[in-house]
Amino acid sequence: MKEVLLISGFMKRTLVLLSLWFFIWFPLEAFCSTGNTSSSSNPKVINIGALFTLNSVIGGATKPALLAAIDDVNSNPNILNGIELKLILRDTNCSGFIGTMEALQLMESDIVVAIGPQSSGIAHVISHVVNELHVPLLSFGATDPTLASLQFPYFLCTTHSDYFQMYAIADVLDYYGWREVIAIFVDDDYGRNGISVLGDSLAKKRAKISYKASFSPEDPKSKINDLLVEVNLKESRVFVVHANPDTGLNIFSVAKRLNMMSGGYVWIATDWLPSYLDSREAVDPSTMNILQGVVALRRYTPDTNLKKRFISRWKNLKDKGSTGPGGFNSYALYAYDSVWLAAHALEVFLSEGGNLSFSNDPKLSDTNGTALHLSSLRVFNGGQQLLQTLLRMNLSGLSGQIQFNQQRDLIHPAFDVLNIVGTGTHRIGYWSNYSHLSIVPPESLYTKPPNISSGSQHLYGVKWPGETSKVPRGWVFPNNGQPLRIAVPNRVGYKEFVSKDNSPQGVKGYCIDVFEAAINLLPYAVPHTYMLFGDGKRNPNYDEIVSLVAQNKYDAAVGDITIVTNRTKIVDFTQPYMESGLVVVALVKEAKSSPWAFLKPFTKEMWFVTAAFFLFVGAVVWILEHRINHEFRGPPRQQLITIFWFSFSTMFFSHRENTVSTLGRLVLIIWLFVVLIINSSYTASLTSILTVQQLTSGIQGIDSLISSSEPIGIQEGSFALNYLVDELNIAMSRIVKLKDPEAYLRALNLGPKAGGVAAIVDELPYIELFLTSTNCLYRTVGQEFTKSGLGFAFQRDSPLAVDLSTAILQLSESGELQKFHNKWLTHTECSIQINQEEENKLSLSSFWGLFLICGIACVLVLTLFCYRVFTQYRRFSPEDEEAEVEEIEPSRLSRRSILSTSFNNIMDFVDRKETEIKEILKRKNINESKQTSHNSNGQASSPT
Repeated sequence: MKEVLLISGFMKRTLVLLSLWFFIWFPLEAFCSTGNTSSSSNPKVINIGALFTLNSVIGGATKPALLAAIDDVNSNPNILNGIELKLILRDTNCSGFIGTMEALQLMESDIVVAIGPQSSGIAHVISHVVNELHVPLLSFGATDPTLASLQFPYFLCTTHSDYFQMYAIADVLDYYGWREVIAIFVDDDYGRNGISVLGDSLAKKRAKISYKASFSPEDPKSKINDLLVEVNLKESRVFVVHANPDTGLNIFSVAKRLNMMSGGYVWIATDWLPSYLDSREAVDPSTMNILQGVVALRRYTPDTNLKKRFISRWKNLKDKGSTGPGGFNSYALYAYDSVWLAAHALEVFLSEGGNLSFSNDPKLSDTNGTALHLSSLRVFNGGQQLLQTLLRMNLSGLSGQIQFNQQRDLIHPAFDVLNIVGTGTHRIGYWSNYSHLSIVPPESLYTKPPNISSGSQHLYGVKWPGETSKVPRGWVFPNNGQPLRIAVPNRVGYKEFVSKDNSPQGVKGYCIDVFEAAINLLPYAVPHTYMLFGDGKRNPNYDEIVSLVAQNKYDAAVGDITIVTNRTKIVDFTQPYMESGLVVVALVKEAKSSPWAFLKPFTKEMWFVTAAFFLFVGAVVWILEHRINHEFRGPPRQQLITIFWFSFSTMFFSHRENTVSTLGRLVLIIWLFVVLIINSSYTASLTSILTVQQLTSGIQGIDSLISSSEPIGIQEGSFALNYLVDELNIAMSRIVKLKDPEAYLRALNLGPKAGGVAAIVDELPYIELFLTSTNCLYRTVGQEFTKSGLGFAFQRDSPLAVDLSTAILQLSESGELQKFHNKWLTHTECSIQINQEEENKLSLSSFWGLFLICGIACVLVLTLFCYRVFTQYRRFSPEDEEAEVEEIEPSRLSRRSILSTSFNNIMDFVDRKETEIKEILKRKNINESKQTSHNSNGQASSPT
């Protein structure tokens, strides 16, 4: 509100002085010709204006560049067809009021394009003037990001806006891992709006500006000293300086005197600093001494031949002053390009029939009898057309490609990233809006796909303040005399973790020892004080403690605080120093022995498959042995009994039948191996079931607990309440809060029917202590159903959380954490989980490979046996059977009877003994041989 009132007062004073100035300056006749229009269809001279502070770092380089550009345009016959550009210069003298007055005088000259100003504050005021008069304003130095808004349609920034520079700084900060910075900036439109964009860009990278320190350009060094003393008491040691080239150096000279340019500090300057250094032919060594280690950004311009030729001309440029070539900086290139941009746009404008005409604006006429005689300011009628022409221009200049995008910004914004070392600057990389940080020039990346991933970001090494190459941590514990306020839960139960103590420290426990050990590993001192939270009569709510840390009531919370999702949203946690997770504890009892215990070793599927294979293997062996082994022959009833007896007697290796065939012995060997494995596994499992104590509980785990309606006990203050109610949808009426292990014991002993609980849900570290205190009379049931850990809570983006995480890892690797655990949390090892019968049963999945091998072997043997029998059957055809078939008339023999007869013949053949079949085949072969011999003799004795 204060800034708004100051601006309002300034505008009122400006308008009053403008009124007086116009009343004195212009003759009365000038206000009597409203509505007139003057035009020139083929002018010989076109006026363009320039407005900036001549006696400044930027102005000293800009003036020679503008004059050189005008000369080059007028001497070039290929542009504007002989029309002369006339430059009208006005000096703003670093004053907003004078700049406004000079701008109004400049507009009297019927200029068609205005170049400048360098000040963003003056540009804001002048933009209103050019908007009304439709004169395009090309600014090479006003980089305030808000000037690109729709409020100023006639403003065009011919250099890269600070919007991109602030995003470049954010990328540099993110590259080195800094999350908090202090912004030191000049308190004007340029400074405030630039830092505002920096805050937005940092927020996208989960970083922030922790403190904003503004100063006025007119502030003496004593005020700057007070400002830097104040920021030096803050936590962050990363400073971003956004100032003007003419006054910003005072910040570093005072910082040097305060020893703030030493090791551990980080200073990042915007492009004002390189502009200052580049404009000096030889920088004073004392100046370079105070800037050692500073990282700065400079607007990038490609090293083209056009740029090199211009720099070589710099010594001979008129009005360059006595500073020699040292007066050159990048703003000279943008000023030079602004003139050429205007010249090319005017040429296109005239070629397209544009008319350089001006007319009086009725809104500026003295129609209401006011004292503001503004009718001498005339509107450029072709301003809108020329503006659109400027926006679509595309040419190559000293600063690179000059082309505007849809947002009216120059394309391909890029910056040099510099490190001030020794007597000059050292380029450590580049930043471009295309691929962000890189060590190769941006123009070489435009032909490749953009890549802004963290792995593709690169910079060369930096020499930081204090002449160190190690990247500074970027923060220290604030030296403001205030110790760290640490909230500690005042527990009622499980005081091994943390509890009140009469020592000067005030607290003790496992968590306190871990925290103190981690703090001692930090390379800096962290003064802190413990503040108990809770009345000591009941456990405090841990969510409330974490919330108070987020609200800045405490700086941190140390204790047995579980890291859960809703807490990580508001605070930062360290690395977990102890694993945790929710488990279910219930009353268990010894399971009674069952008369059917002998069936428990196998699952139902295993029993079924095993029995099926016994019968299958017995049948296969019978088929293989039936034709050659008399022990497998006899009446059908006897053979069936033989199959069953042989099958199941192999279980005990007590089968009395001998196998004769090779194939049968092969199958039997494989099957006996399978039986051996099954017998051994069954014996071992049954022994375990009958000898190991079996415990059982009505609650089998969290799932059975959810499906029941019995009360559940939880620890008071634990996150388990929210988890059970919100995540598992357990009714709040079932939850019973218990404050200590004694309450756990009473509730479990009473049981759900006598006012107790059926089970307790709590975190594993507490349950281990509880089971020890009850001599393992209770057990956990089911599996641990959440995974989390215990950690220390800090405010968001606190660097202490990161440093302590590293310290906790060091404690873990060195074994110190285990020592603290043994000191405070020693407990008797209990068999944590009850035995589950289903888990001890042997299933088919453990033996399917054996069954598969045995099955494949049986199938292959049967296939080979069938092939052998079929081959014998084809050779076997008794003559009497063939004769009987031939005697039957074909018409009286149906197809079904033929098939039936054939099947019976095959079965009879298979059922016969192997020796009988071989004897028949032997006689048949002898008969065939005799018949063949008889036929041969008969043919030999016949007459010829």
